[in-house]
Amino acid sequence: MQKIALITGASRGIGAATAQLLAARGYDLCISYRERAETAEKLAAQLRALGGRAIAARADISREADVEQLFRTVDEQLGPLTALVNNAGILLPQTRAENMTAARINTILHTNVTGTLLCCREAIRRMSTARGGNGGAIVNVSSMAARSGSPDEYIDYAASKGAVDSMTVGLAKELAGAGIRVNGVRPGPTHTEMHVDGGEPDRIERVRARIPLGRGAEPAEVATAIGWLLGDDATYVTGAFIDVSGGA
Repeated sequence: MQKIALITGASRGIGAATAQLLAARGYDLCISYRERAETAEKLAAQLRALGGRAIAARADISREADVEQLFRTVDEQLGPLTALVNNAGILLPQTRAENMTAARINTILHTNVTGTLLCCREAIRRMSTARGGNGGAIVNVSSMAARSGSPDEYIDYAASKGAVDSMTVGLAKELAGAGIRVNGVRPGPTHTEMHVDGGEPDRIERVRARIPLGRGAEPAEVATAIGWLLGDDATYVTGAFIDVSGGA
């Protein structure tokens, strides 16, 4: 059976690196994006040059209708989904908890928690053997912030990733009998544009002294962990997390 993967938030960073890795391993791919259409289309063209099928599809995963349309696009243009990588997530500028508004908190939660669970829901409806599917694998991209809490920076983001961790464990148990494995990857500081979103582009330089390996991760290093969890070498792994954190 042809391997078909959907990667959310795949126009840059970890998502793009994961798309490149999976394309090289023979997957057909849908890369979803919210804003960077030109970048996503360029990446899809690069993936097609590797010999497989690849499409780019716009979706704001905080919107249920967008999520439903995204999965219909995969159905129509690629076929039965076998893998989902929930990579899409947002981060807002650093601030302490006493400065956070309900609007800010809900913006984070709608994408990072609600959107992630909606994507899982649609994947389950297609992959579950209890619903006539062929099984599959889901990898949720969390963050080491879920464990540190990110004090003085973005506790709301950390809380959203803690929810993703809980979701991962619950889904793994719920879906174990339906042919779907669910695992998580927790990146530490990684060289992506997300630090710009947080208001500190050079954040890795500030925190690198706390990292035993003394540097930030490259997106491809996180992608390797995602690829392993999706692959045939991890068929007995579910409800697990790989911390790609340099030992932090």
